[in-house]
Amino acid sequence: MLHRHDAVGEHTRALRDRLVASGVASQIYTEIPDPATRTETRHYLDYQSEAGDILVYQFATESAIAGWLASRREPVVINYHSITPPRFFEPWSNPIARLQVGALQELAELAPRAALGIAVSRFDAEELRRAGCATTSVIPVANVPVPPVDPDPVMLARLGGRHPDGGHHWLSVGRLAPNKAHHETIAALFVTRSTSDPGARLTVVGSPAEPSYAAALKRYTGALGLSDTVQFVSGISDAELAAYYRAADVLVMLSDHEGFGVPLVEAMGHGLPVVAYDAGAVSEIVAGAGVVLRHKSPRQVALAVSGLLADPDQRGRLVEAGRRRIGELGLADAGKRLVETVLAVSGSAPTP
Repeated sequence: MLHRHDAVGEHTRALRDRLVASGVASQIYTEIPDPATRTETRHYLDYQSEAGDILVYQFATESAIAGWLASRREPVVINYHSITPPRFFEPWSNPIARLQVGALQELAELAPRAALGIAVSRFDAEELRRAGCATTSVIPVANVPVPPVDPDPVMLARLGGRHPDGGHHWLSVGRLAPNKAHHETIAALFVTRSTSDPGARLTVVGSPAEPSYAAALKRYTGALGLSDTVQFVSGISDAELAAYYRAADVLVMLSDHEGFGVPLVEAMGHGLPVVAYDAGAVSEIVAGAGVVLRHKSPRQVALAVSGLLADPDQRGRLVEAGRRRIGELGLADAGKRLVETVLAVSGSAPTP
């Protein structure tokens, strides 16, 4: 499906728009229509081949499209967005865990046949190579605006008001899914409020991707007595999300699996310091522009956040390093590089 306000979906739409702007006809095909984007997509079985076509597959989960692509004669490019390991979903949703198992099997079948694999990080590129992709290229996500979106002034004014309990404002951004480990951020907040910062509060911004986990998060928050301290937010605009970044004191990201980590980049762009767990591509993306933890017990996270917020000099250094890191990642020209890389594949189709 093509989703709005979703990292893969927005990347797909950005690629389509840049191809069209370059004078190249481009159409998004899906297996299942999303009501919010159905006017932008067609079913993949409606595809009609034309000379010079390149098929770019946004690979993130299982789909019937993968098997269909494996039999095509056109050059196939895998634009890889990482497959969340099934073990994170097994305790919560057997159907989703099975989807991810299927995705890994499809990657192993399709990767050796692909003319090129485009990864959003070196971490993802290594996964492509292990799956059998002979040629890879690393290009970061093309849908992160540089400079960042301006915050919604009304939302920013509301969030900027003094909280009655004082304390620092933590932010966590990412869909409510087990691998994002929001429960560990909530546990660290509990420790912080019990020790160094009794007025600390947390906003979790993300859609409930796995309903059982999302419901458990809210039960857990209530069991810890944090229902009035932890706010869950979803369905907001980019400008409203920007307001949350600007109003917060720290982004805390304890995800167990990240192929890129868009919230890390968004936080750095808005001048928000980062405390993150060293998983997947996190160290690669942050590269010294944030506090990266090798361990994430609630007390260790609480100490790291409290230490950062109590040290204005360190906070200032990390904010400046984050702004520099945005330039080093090459985000400003990622869309242009992506289009050039895709178009260079024309005529290099592998034998089915």
